[in-house]
Amino acid sequence: MREFSLVLLCLLRISRKGVQSNSWSVHVPSDVTGELGKMVILPCTFTHPYKAFDRALTAIWRIKEPYNGTVVFKCVSQSTSELCKTAISYKNKYKLLGNPRHKDLSIRIDNLTWSDSDRYFCRVELAGDIHDKYESRSGIKLHLIAAPRIINITVSSNRDRSFQARCTAEGEPLPALTWTGPPYTNLTSVTSMSHRVTKELQYLTHDGKYTCTAVNSHGRAEGAVYFYKFKASDSSFFMVFVLVPLGIKVLVLLAILSLTVFSREGPSAPSSLVRPQLPDCTYENFDHRHGGSQTLPGGRTVPRRS
Repeated sequence: MREFSLVLLCLLRISRKGVQSNSWSVHVPSDVTGELGKMVILPCTFTHPYKAFDRALTAIWRIKEPYNGTVVFKCVSQSTSELCKTAISYKNKYKLLGNPRHKDLSIRIDNLTWSDSDRYFCRVELAGDIHDKYESRSGIKLHLIAAPRIINITVSSNRDRSFQARCTAEGEPLPALTWTGPPYTNLTSVTSMSHRVTKELQYLTHDGKYTCTAVNSHGRAEGAVYFYKFKASDSSFFMVFVLVPLGIKVLVLLAILSLTVFSREGPSAPSSLVRPQLPDCTYENFDHRHGGSQTLPGGRTVPRRS
């Protein structure tokens, strides 16, 4: 009967929250939920057997596994009159909220991302006896929630000249995706990985606006894409759209070539403006041909020689 009572007492101690050993204990919740992009607080308190403790104290937080996991936060306080100075803060997003001297190691994590979803373990170390080091064994599981967000929406073509629309969204819980728009076939495919889901709408045939809606318990999001397929009736418009700019470019090129040729040849005077050169003559010869007297410039008269 006595052995049964001892076993029962041990089971009761184990079932209590935290890790206990000779009045030492570490107390943490099993789960904490935070929202993507915001902050969250991870609580951790402990007890120790000393009525007063003025030696150096170290607070540590690690992830993934106890004792050997990656350290994301560490601070050290040398005495009761000194604050716990941060030595490690991964990406500078971990901040101490509690006061280790008051047996509180709680921290705050800022700007939560998907990679922060992990298991966290708090640890306290008191300088002196090697046994004065205690750590939570079960840790805290950090869960993230997030409203849906459309991260990609596109239309693409296949080798068989068919078209499909693809929508990718993220959220937690995983959002449900719905396509709406012009009439379309019911051929769809859905793939998911972790907190992301993709839904593909296959064999698009009708022009118009296709809308993708993502919904989960924390909200909804929408994204749209426009699809337009060229048809045979649009060939004349397509030819005009292509050939008109091409013709303008050809005309501009011909004008540039003409100006280039003209500038190389240089300007030439018209033949009608060229003054013909008269043959040289003297008044003496003029008198022999015509006879009589001739009036010279200046009003002088030259008599004819016989």
